[in-house]
Amino acid sequence: MAILFFTKKFCLVHWKEFWKITGLGALLAIHWILFYGSIKFANVSVGLVAYSTVGLFAAIFEPILLKRQFSARELFFSLITVAGIALIFSFDFEHRFGLILGIISAAFDALFTILNKPVMKRHTSNTMLFYELLGGLIVTSIILPVYLNFANIHTIVPTTHDLFYLLILSICCTVWLYKLQIQVLRKLSAFTVNLTYNLEPVYTIILAMIIFKEAKELNWAFFTGLGLIILSVVLQTICVLYSQKRQTAEVEVVNDDLKLQ
Repeated sequence: MAILFFTKKFCLVHWKEFWKITGLGALLAIHWILFYGSIKFANVSVGLVAYSTVGLFAAIFEPILLKRQFSARELFFSLITVAGIALIFSFDFEHRFGLILGIISAAFDALFTILNKPVMKRHTSNTMLFYELLGGLIVTSIILPVYLNFANIHTIVPTTHDLFYLLILSICCTVWLYKLQIQVLRKLSAFTVNLTYNLEPVYTIILAMIIFKEAKELNWAFFTGLGLIILSVVLQTICVLYSQKRQTAEVEVVNDDLKLQ
């Protein structure tokens, strides 16, 4: 947010729009707080697998909030992902609380993506990002004292080493990444964007196993569940490409008819 502020790459907005955009940032902040809470009370793998349910929430919330018909296809793809999640953990609820936090986190992320779409049409990507980060800062500042007391943490002052990684995360994984997300949402549906996020648990779980040694062995349930999550993304991608190809063909037919007339 400081980067956008000092470079003045945002515009002033009406107070009604201000509350809408900062409200979106609040949703995003709650998502991240719950997501990292899920990792804290469980582990990285549980948090990322719970995050895979974002596609299911998008398939449910988007028709309700944007007032369009439910898509049986989207619900079907989401259920494939849910089946993959169940198989990966073999119905093991040892980290029940962390899993619940992760699922609620996914619901907030789906809401953020869906509600972001109609608002972004009226503002630039930099303006959206600035006020969303401002909303996230406000919510985080309110929740932080409660979290510190609950988690029994005595200090949050970062070391020089921490500051280096925080700078990388803020620029590469926040400002740049969410600016790209806002731009992508101008072209694709919220469900499609959320569904692609299901690939995150795939490579993150593998990295967690290698770096944090969270799994001693990979069994058939892991590989089957992994395959189902990838399958859901591949099927959605094929459907989107087919739909775009069909729309392009229809436009070409209309243009040809106009030329003949």
